[in-house]
Amino acid sequence: MKKISEQELARINGGMSVTAIIGIGVLVTFIAGIIDGIARPLKCN
Repeated sequence: MKKISEQELARINGGMSVTAIIGIGVLVTFIAGIIDGIARPLKCN
């Protein structure tokens, strides 16, 4: 295994982190819930 320097490490482009993917999922779910609540409001039991 090759050890890389700090400069090489800073130049690496990676994908999205798990936290970002979860955050996007939470945001989409939240917006879908708001739209669903506006489109068909249900009474609380």
